[in-house]
Amino acid sequence: MKFKQFEPKRIEVVDTTDPELTEINKKKAAAIKARIAQFFHPVTKHFSNKIEFIMDEIGEMPEMENLPKGNTKDFTSKIGYALSLGLKEKEIFFFGLMQWIFVLLAYILWFQMLSWIPQPVWDGIQDCIDSGQDNCTVLADIPLGMWGWFCILVAAFPIGIFSSAMGTTHFLHKQNQKSTTIKCLQAALSNAWATWSFHFVDGWITVKQIISRLPSEPDHETPIERQARLARQARSEVMYYAWKLGSAGVLPSMVLGNNLITSGKNSIKFVKAKFADILKLRAAYSSICWIVGIAAYIGGVIVIFLMGDGAYTNSGNLEVVKIYQYMIIPLAWATMIVMIFLRPIYVLTICNLYSDYIESIDEEPVLPDNPSVGIKAFFVFLFICLLMLLVILFRDQIGLTDILSATEIGRTYQGQSF
Repeated sequence: MKFKQFEPKRIEVVDTTDPELTEINKKKAAAIKARIAQFFHPVTKHFSNKIEFIMDEIGEMPEMENLPKGNTKDFTSKIGYALSLGLKEKEIFFFGLMQWIFVLLAYILWFQMLSWIPQPVWDGIQDCIDSGQDNCTVLADIPLGMWGWFCILVAAFPIGIFSSAMGTTHFLHKQNQKSTTIKCLQAALSNAWATWSFHFVDGWITVKQIISRLPSEPDHETPIERQARLARQARSEVMYYAWKLGSAGVLPSMVLGNNLITSGKNSIKFVKAKFADILKLRAAYSSICWIVGIAAYIGGVIVIFLMGDGAYTNSGNLEVVKIYQYMIIPLAWATMIVMIFLRPIYVLTICNLYSDYIESIDEEPVLPDNPSVGIKAFFVFLFICLLMLLVILFRDQIGLTDILSATEIGRTYQGQSF
């Protein structure tokens, strides 16, 4: 199939330093996002954060005021149980391997759209930023943001299934039942909608928080604006930690067949009952992931350094697409360590704590066994994959290439609306 080729094209712009035009531009961008949100509402309504109450309730606990620093011993001391179970039930590390693969595939999928933006666009964006103008990337941010949303949505389905299967292994072991890959996947598919929704919400929150942590120091910022920005970041970290801590019991509850809202409520009760143990585990796990993340960031800097002149264009700007292409190297190593080694330890330990909790309240763990429930979710997953494939194949025909190839991609348009 032969597609029409688009050349990067220039759009006549006006000065965006005018406050009135900047405000108009923001309103137009907000209007576009609102129309897009309305169009995709039939899909997105199934993946909205229905357990946001976790973040609010845990965030208001007095114990959240003075959180201890993570001690890696609180995490490494749990390796014995996880490794012994992993060596006995080898499918655990297979589930971790599959999660790692789908994380990398999600990044590669997101990179596809990034690679459709030609270098002249990035040069134009850099010139726009250097000149001190606002909204320099707004037209790129909208399609890239939407594409990223769908990439996380697609990755969340297999990650959710394999995470639940990993937790199922623990409960089967506790019940002295034989654990097999098929049996674990059948139980995981029995609650596919809930696990998909939770892992999408958790993934979206995590990605946004990681992006917010990337080094960023605005050039045109007053001391008051800087203070406000730092306060927002601090508050964001507290609420993010409240989410991660408060949702600790969601996965094991869903493994036992509970829906998303019920699992959220069960998780709050679980966290409050086992707060000290969960806090130590989560703090230690987070601190180790921080180390891995910093190592990945340093690895990215080293990769750019080793690229030498290849990281720059003839005009002296960064070769953005090529850099992101090579970034998969440190990303792959970091995610491999987390998904194949660290995450299984965390999941198995949380499930073990949850087992002790439900035993203390005289509840009997019962694993679901109705994988037909997951068939509809699987077909929706395939449908979304097909939609994304069609976007890749027909991006020229739907005008996406045209939008992404505008060399003045982020500025205000005179006499035009987005």
